[in-house]
Amino acid sequence: MPIAAPPQSLSVVLLAGGRGQRMGGRDKGLMTWRGRPMIAWLHDQVRPLTDDLIISCNRNHEAYAPYADRLISDDSSDYPGPLAGIRAALQIARHPFLLVLPCDAPRVDRALLADLLALAGERPVMAQRDGHWEPLFAVIPVSLLPSLEQAWRDGQRSMQRWLQAHQPAALVCTPDDSRLSNINSAELLE
Repeated sequence: MPIAAPPQSLSVVLLAGGRGQRMGGRDKGLMTWRGRPMIAWLHDQVRPLTDDLIISCNRNHEAYAPYADRLISDDSSDYPGPLAGIRAALQIARHPFLLVLPCDAPRVDRALLADLLALAGERPVMAQRDGHWEPLFAVIPVSLLPSLEQAWRDGQRSMQRWLQAHQPAALVCTPDDSRLSNINSAELLE
C-alpha cells in the first residue's frame, strides 16, 4: 500500500517514556503481546517509512536501542507526559513531519499510517474515534516546534490542547477501531 509521505520527508517518534503505572510500574513498550515486545510490532510498521526512527524512553535504553535510530529522554525526571517526548523529538527530527505513535498500540497497521500521512500538511493531523481526539496518533509539522516551545514555557502539558490550538485535520475512525486501542493493563495483554 503506498504511503503519502515518502521516507525522506518523515521522522517517527514512538512514545515509551511513561511510568507504566497501570502496568505496575513495568515499561509498557517492552511488555510482551502475542510473543513479542509491543515496541517490536510498531517498529515493524514504521521502519519502512523513515530513516529517522526515534524512541522517546526514560529507562531501559539498551532494550529499546535495537528498535530505533536514536533514543531521546525527557529533560525532566518527573515524567511530565507525552508532550515532553514530542517536544524532544521535534527538536531533533530530521524531516518536515513527525509521525507520533504510543508504544502500547501494537495493532497499528499500514492502512492507518497511510491515512494519517495522506492528511499531512501545514496543520497537524490527529486521529478521532467516536467524536474523541486520539492525540497520540498524530502527524505534526516540525515547523510547529516554536509554538510548542512557547506553550511549554507557558506551562502547557496537554498534547491534545496544544494540537487543538492548531486546528488539526481529523482522521475519523470508527468507534470500534481496535488499531487505536492502547494495551495499558495486564489483563489486556492476555
